[in-house]
Order: sequence, then C-alpha cells, then structure tokens
Amino acid sequence: MRKPATLLLALVLAGCAAQPPEPDPIRRALHNLSQRAAEHVVNVEALQPPDGQVLLLAYPQVDQTLEIDSGRFLESLTRSLLSVSPGPQVLDWRPAMAGQSGGHQWRLESRLDATAPRLVLSDRDLLPYRLTLALHRPDADEAVWQTEIEGAFDATAL
Repeated sequence: MRKPATLLLALVLAGCAAQPPEPDPIRRALHNLSQRAAEHVVNVEALQPPDGQVLLLAYPQVDQTLEIDSGRFLESLTRSLLSVSPGPQVLDWRPAMAGQSGGHQWRLESRLDATAPRLVLSDRDLLPYRLTLALHRPDADEAVWQTEIEGAFDATAL
C-alpha cells in the first residue's frame, strides 16, 4: 500500500519542480515594443508632468504582413502606458471625441509597418518593423510630436 502513495507523492513533487511554461512569445515581443513606446511618450516635453495628462489612444494601424492583431497591440500599448509611474490617464479615443479638447488631453496615434520583406536567417526569420507614434491635440490633425522606433520581430514567435 505504501508504494502507490509514495509514487503519487513523487509525481506531485516532480510536477512542482518542473519548469514553468514559457511566456507567450508574441506577448513578450509586443510587451517589449510597447514598453519602449511608453518610455518615449511619457518623456515628451509637452506631456510634463505626465500624471496630469490624459492620453486618448487611437486604434492602431498595423500592417497585415506582420501578422499581429491591432487589438492585441493596442492592449499591450495601453498596459505599458498605464504601468508608467507617475503616468498619464489612458483612455480609448473614438472619432466622436474629435473637437473636444482640454489643455491636458492628447490623442496618441500609432502605426506599425513592415519595413522590408521577411529576412530568412539560418536559425530564424525576422520581420523588420517601424512603429510611428504621433501626439496630437484631440481637435487638431497636425502632430505636436512624432517619433519612430525600428526593430525586427522574430517570425517564429509570431
């Protein structure tokens, strides 16, 4: 009788000692990009101090060849902006909000484009990208601030 109980205990302990599952590689890639984007945005001079500002996030434009869902990228960017401390309030922007502007409100537009065809290496494929961020007043088309972040996603993670 002791053998089944001992075997069961050994299996339970082996399961507890196993490595935790690897985090979702897409989530990790989007998180890293979103963290870089958030750092750029909260350091914009016009947004100082960031904790007194409201960022209205426009739905991102994402190049379909990157195989990334726009909603997933928006969620990652939103989480990264909300994690900044002290940071701005972050809300989704809707076209119906156009024309409504307070001195502390900013519309953040983002565009994620593929900058080259897939690069095939010996051990992986890379998808070069450019993330363009533009900060606007909610009632203006001209950007007050704009920047670009370039890099490459590991296609095997996507």
